[in-house]
Formats: sequence, C-alpha cells, structure tokens
Amino acid sequence: MLSVLIWLPLLGAAVIAFWPNLSGKTARQLSLVITVGLFLWSLVLAGIFDPDNPALQFKEYIPWIKPLGLNYTLGVDGLSLPLVILNGLLITIAIAITDLFISRHQLYYSSILLISAGISGTFLSQNLLLFLLFYEVELIPLYLLIGIWGGKRKGYAATKFLLYTAVSGFLILASFLGIVWLTHTLDFDLDTISATALGVSSLPLTTQLILLGGLLIGFGIKIPLFPFHTWLPDAHVEASTPVSVLLAGVLLKLGTYGLLRFGVGLFPDAWLVVSPWVASWAVVSVLYGAFCAISQKDMKKIVAYSSIAHMGYILLAFAAANSTSLLGAVMQMVSHGLISGLMFLTVGVVYRKAGSRDLDIIQGLLNPERGLPVIGTIMIMAVMASAGIPGLVGFVAEFIIFRGSMEVFPVQTLLCMIGTGLTSVYFLIMINKAFFGRLSESVVNLPSVQWRDRIPAMILALIIVILGIQPNLLVRLTDASTTALAHTQPLFAHHLAEKV
Repeated sequence: MLSVLIWLPLLGAAVIAFWPNLSGKTARQLSLVITVGLFLWSLVLAGIFDPDNPALQFKEYIPWIKPLGLNYTLGVDGLSLPLVILNGLLITIAIAITDLFISRHQLYYSSILLISAGISGTFLSQNLLLFLLFYEVELIPLYLLIGIWGGKRKGYAATKFLLYTAVSGFLILASFLGIVWLTHTLDFDLDTISATALGVSSLPLTTQLILLGGLLIGFGIKIPLFPFHTWLPDAHVEASTPVSVLLAGVLLKLGTYGLLRFGVGLFPDAWLVVSPWVASWAVVSVLYGAFCAISQKDMKKIVAYSSIAHMGYILLAFAAANSTSLLGAVMQMVSHGLISGLMFLTVGVVYRKAGSRDLDIIQGLLNPERGLPVIGTIMIMAVMASAGIPGLVGFVAEFIIFRGSMEVFPVQTLLCMIGTGLTSVYFLIMINKAFFGRLSESVVNLPSVQWRDRIPAMILALIIVILGIQPNLLVRLTDASTTALAHTQPLFAHHLAEKV
C-alpha cells in the first residue's frame, strides 16, 4: 500500500522522460493525473489508518542487500502520515501552477515526480540506509530545477544548495554508520537497532553525543538552522515559483522529520543533555530569521527568512520533547508547509504580473480595478496565518508548541514568542508597502490573474482555515505517536514525576 506512493511517481517520471516526442500538454496532464492520484491515495491511507495505534502501520519488508544491511522496509505512523499527505498536495499544486509553455518539459515534469518519490520514500523508510537513499534522491532533480529554470544567479544558487546538502548527507551517513557499527546490529532497520540490547542507549554517553551531534548538524543544514541557513534565501530567490513552493512547503521538512525520528527518537539520554543548548539554538534561529526578514526589500527573501524563523519553533518543540510540544512540532511542520507554500505562490503571481518583487517599486496592488485584489487578499490571509492570528492553523500549531515548551524552557519560549511578534512586524511592512497605498505608475494595468493560479491559492487558503477552526483533524492523526515518543524521553519523565 505504501510502495504505490514511491513507485508510481518513479514509473511516471521514466515514462515522461523517455517517451519520444511527448508534447508539453500531455506531459503536464500525465503528471497531474499521477500526483492527484497520489494525493487521493494518501487520503485513503489516512481514512483506514488507526489513529489510536502509535506503532507503525501498513508495514512492508523485502530483504534487499544483506551484506550492507539494506532492506526495503516501509511503515507509516502519526509522525509521517501528515507529511505524506502534505507532499501529495503540494506536488500537485506545484505542477498545476507551472507555466504551460515550460521549456524542456519532459525533464521538468520527470524531475518533479522524482522529487515526489524521494520525499515519500524518506517519510516512509524504516531502514536508516534506505532513508538516506531517498533523502539524497531529491538532490539532483532539485539541483536541475533550480539550475535550469531559475533566475539570473541560478547556477550559483543551485551549486550552493548541492554542496550544503551533500555535506548534510555525509554527516547523517557517518552517524548512521556509527550507530550500526557501535551497537553491533546486523542491519540498518530501526526495529533491529532498537531491539539490540538497549539500542543506542547502551553506548557511552560521550559516544551518543558525538553521533547525535552529526545528526543535529546534518539535519540542521537541511532545516535550515543558523548558521547553516545561507543556501536557503539564495535558492528561493533564484528558484521558480513551483520549486519554491516545494522547497519551503515540504523539502525542508525532511530535516525536521529526520531529526525527530532519528535524533529525538534514537538518543533519549543524549537528547536530555543537549536539549537546553538545542532550545537556545532555536531562539537564535528564530530571532535571527526575524530580524533578517525585517531588513529585506525583496518579497521572496522576506518569506525565505521567515521560514528560517518558523522552523526554529519546531526545534524548540524538539528540545522540550514532551507530548504537547512534539504534537505541536508535527502540526507546525504541516502548518508551515501550507502557509509558506501559499505565500510563495502569491509572491510568484505578483512577480509574474507586476514584473518586480522589490518593495521600493511596487505598491497599491490591492487596487480593485487595476491591481491584484484577489491575490492580495489571499496573501493578507496567509500573512495573518503565519503571524499566528487565532482561527488559522498557524496559531494552533505555535500555541501548542509554546504550551508544551513553557513547562521545560520558559525563558527560551518567551524569547521565541518575541519572534512571533516580529513576524507581524516584517509581514505588516511587506503588506503595507506592496498592497496598500496608491498603485505604482510602473505597474498599472496589470494583466488579470488566471484561474490556474487562483484555484491552487484558494485551496491552500481553505485548508489553512479549516485546520485552524478544526485542528482535531490533524491532532487525531498524530497524537498517539507523539505521546508514545514523548514517554521514551527522560526529560518528559522527570517533569511528569515532579508534577506527581
């Protein structure tokens, strides 16, 4: 049941890439059929998923390369299922908003389908080497998407992304090899590692800290966290709108998911030691990202730096590692994916219609006759969600994180809450300059926005509202898994004992 999410897009990518003289229209339609099918199938899985069972479900196991300990082991739980659904949604939207006359269309659509397969495989893998294999699968397609269809400095941005991600993969691989070698396990399956004596917890604490450090930096590059963040603004600025939607919406979640699954999950004792430092690291990323966003003039850079800040909230939740904060972390992953995807989509429409993203050039875009009133309204709603306005999903996710982390790290939580206030500052500056006031003379009589841009934006906006009003739709899926993971954490057990 899970392999469909991996092998269908791989098969589709092969067909589109190697079918001779395939027209752009046919390639686009085939890609949409595949991605819509994947999204609907993920919803079917959610419908038959047992939310009260924290264990892995729909497990698949096929021995693959035994000498390497590499097995085809898949499974899904409340930590990964929401992200699988998010992937299906955003991949579909990325294809839907792609230019109808995109150049080298066969390579373009096959690259997006390869990314879809890699992301799904990463979220579903229960073997460390298989996880890393899928983690790296998206590297080359995304490099091509930025390097071929990007902006003026696309080569620089794509190469920088490639180098940073390569270092990330090397550090993660080194830690994975150390885990298996030092625990004397026979393969890289998570179940096998956990069942070997006491698993990673049987290792000396210093050894655990070294291995965990490799994962923290490796996944920290991908998230990205300060000071490993510099590749992200460049990649976003040069990437096309569909690629930015994917990059912010779901690709960054590979880092947070990996850190949750393999950092918090495998190293509870070491995590107890590093958690205060991790919480402080989260504060630095949140405040740094917020202040950088305030100083930007490019709308895309503002949204890019806001991503760095909002991913810091997830790190704070990981540091607290209790059932409430971890639930908020998964919700924030989904929330940020929806909100950032919507903001990059609307910024892309503004750039395509107005010809600029510079706040010193564009203004008054909310003009009902000659501006972009519908897109401006949706953008304002997305900004409100990112700023944590009640009734939208951003508020629910951040509130749950702060509620959980306040018990463990009150000072760091208060500092991160300042970051939430700063979110309102830099987004209000952006909205005020770009959408209010008198319409700029340089951008008058803008062409009308097509429905293929409006409909995806409206769908994302509707989901943001629905999950804000009824967050239990998401909480129900993930609560049991995050609670089970939290009960393995010594920090959570310590605070629970204090309450008793």
